[in-house]
Amino acid sequence: MLTILFALGIFVWIVFLLDGLIGLRKIDALEIEQSLENGPLLSVIVAARNEEKQIQPSVLSQLNQTYQNVEWILVNDRSTDDTGLMMEELRLKDRRISVLHIDELPEGWLGKNNALYRGFLGASGNWILFTDADVRFEREAFAKALHYFERNELDHLTASPNLSAKNFWLKSFVAFFLFGFSYFKRPWAANNPKSKIGTGIGAFNLVSRKAYESFGTHEMVKMRPDDDLQLGMRMKRSGYRQRIVTALKLIEVEWYGSLQEAFVGLEKNTFAGLHYRVSMVFFAIFGVFITNVLPFITIFSSNKIVALLSLGIIVLSGIHYIMVIKKMTIFSPAMFLVLPVTALLFIYSIIRASWLTYRRGGIMWRGTLYKLSELQEKDREH
Repeated sequence: MLTILFALGIFVWIVFLLDGLIGLRKIDALEIEQSLENGPLLSVIVAARNEEKQIQPSVLSQLNQTYQNVEWILVNDRSTDDTGLMMEELRLKDRRISVLHIDELPEGWLGKNNALYRGFLGASGNWILFTDADVRFEREAFAKALHYFERNELDHLTASPNLSAKNFWLKSFVAFFLFGFSYFKRPWAANNPKSKIGTGIGAFNLVSRKAYESFGTHEMVKMRPDDDLQLGMRMKRSGYRQRIVTALKLIEVEWYGSLQEAFVGLEKNTFAGLHYRVSMVFFAIFGVFITNVLPFITIFSSNKIVALLSLGIIVLSGIHYIMVIKKMTIFSPAMFLVLPVTALLFIYSIIRASWLTYRRGGIMWRGTLYKLSELQEKDREH
């Protein structure tokens, strides 16, 4: 049985490897793009809830952009700290900034999704950039992104930032997340006009106003905790022109401050990514364990065929891991050496998020509980 399973695993990894090899080569690096000096108004929408430590450094890095025809709509989403005060201080520094304070969450919306949508309603630009409150930008980030957007006649552009991490185990966990995301979601398919597969990243989702309004705005994903990904996926599925690029030297975000913060942060979208189905949870756990943990054990099997197949899976997955990590991060590919450990940590995060969602009767996100029944209903609609 194990021999058949691993033989199938070899075949699957070969398919993944070929797909990734072709797909990753089609993801451009934004750093080599030319800059757009002048153009239409860009509206940058930043939604924040309790981000008093992050909001000012993030926005100040944006105010220094070489592309100057920009307005900012900062949306304070029911913060209980000094986020709103920090936003008002930023508004006084630059006349291009406006601030919107939200005191109540309307029924049928998640907080961030509503904040981004409300920000859009106050925007005037032909281009709309949705970004998070903890993202840092280099001076030419906007200019290069807009030039790329215009040159390729896009409706939606998303950029993969440098995900910074402070310690080894957090880095290895982030690396594994990107590795797993790559073969589960195949983000490079967004660059294939014939594919219906799309993607989106919260640090940088740039859309044209016309396409965003035609698509239906954030109202189409108003109950999705993975709104950034869903926005991109659904826009691509609807036929809009989309690209994903890397921007490792232009955009940076500290994904989480610690491994524990990562576990807490993934509570909101892990179960959502599995469509709130227990069957998908078991399938994900089984798949991660079989492909990323078990071969590192059975390579020591006395059965030579099993040991050889295990080695084949490890080598193939290692090549894929190295390709993804070198393309999508600045981390060392040597972190593959602890892959089975980080795979087990990821399995733990899946179990933890799913269990807590069921126990609470929903997801807890930024201090607000969203009912599981409502989330499941909206998921079934799409």
